Order: sequence, then structure tokens, then C-alpha cells
Amino acid sequence: MKRKVILVTDGDNCAVKAVEAAAKNIGGRCISRSGGNPTELTGKEIVELIRTASYDPVVVMVDDRGNTHRGPGEVAMDYIMNSKDINILGVIAVASNTNGVKGIKVDYSIDNNGNIVRSAVDKNGYQKKDKIIKGDTVDVLNDLEVPVVIGIGDPGKMDGFDNVEIGAPIVTKAMEEIMRYNKEPV
Repeated sequence: MKRKVILVTDGDNCAVKAVEAAAKNIGGRCISRSGGNPTELTGKEIVELIRTASYDPVVVMVDDRGNTHRGPGEVAMDYIMNSKDINILGVIAVASNTNGVKGIKVDYSIDNNGNIVRSAVDKNGYQKKDKIIKGDTVDVLNDLEVPVVIGIGDPGKMDGFDNVEIGAPIVTKAMEEIMRYNKEPV
């Protein structure tokens, strides 16, 4: 049976706490060890942890720590997404306003007020005019088949709008939208 996975393209300490809270909010299982800035585990190691998770959906993080080339987070994401026993429900593409990257076209974004917007957002969660999220760990998505890509600003931050103390509402809503897209119970 394929494991149901949500990928988040950030893994710094603040993001880990926010993603853990959001995964709990949706009844998911966060693989905290997948966090890191940059990603320290290989894609193969992350897939092994996904396989041993007690329940779905499993939420994992990948991060390139500002590397504008294919860094460890993108390499791990590529491996995870091409694993035959993994069903990727969607990707939460995190804006980091990185220069020198192509970026990824999002299906839609969650702005820092929790609104669904038909464009991209910046690192602080403010709506942009285009649909391209610029981040250090998103370019590889242009080469992969992803059911849905939802853009958000910096998890756990966004000028305080996604703080863990208030339940990481923005990253939580992004996960809920991925579940809804896949018609999974939230």
C-alpha cells in the first residue's frame, strides 16, 4: 500500500516546529528528522522513515539552505517523489525570495491572512502579481509530476501570521487544502 505524503520545501528550526504543529492539526504524522537546513538525510533515508510512520498522511521537509543549484533538499525530494511506494498528495512550496532560481508555478497560494489566492506569495505571505514562487528548494518541481502545488510564505514566521503559538494556521491551511484536493478526510 502506498504511503500518502505531503512535502514541504523548508526545514529550518522554525519551519520544523510549524510543520510539526500543522501535521498534528490535520491528524498527520510529521517526520521531524527530515527537517534540517540544509536537509541532512538522503531521499532513501527519508523514504525508510516514511515507510515506518504509524499513519498517514506523512509530512516531510526538504531544504537546500539557499543553494540555487540542485542541493540536498531537491535531490532528496526527487528521490522521494520517484519512489514507487509513495503517493505524493501535494507539495507546499515555500517562498524564500531567492535570486537566481527559475521558481515554480503554483496552483494557488495561502496568503498570510489565510486567504486562498490565485497567485504566488512572497516570503512574508503577501500576494504577488504572478504565479511563480521563488525558493531555494522548488526548481526541481518543474521536472516532476505533482498533483497540486500550494505556495506559502516562510512557515512559522510570515510577520507573525504563522507562529506556532497560534497553531501555525497558514501551513495548516495549506495541508488541509492538499487533503481536500485529494478528497482525504481532514
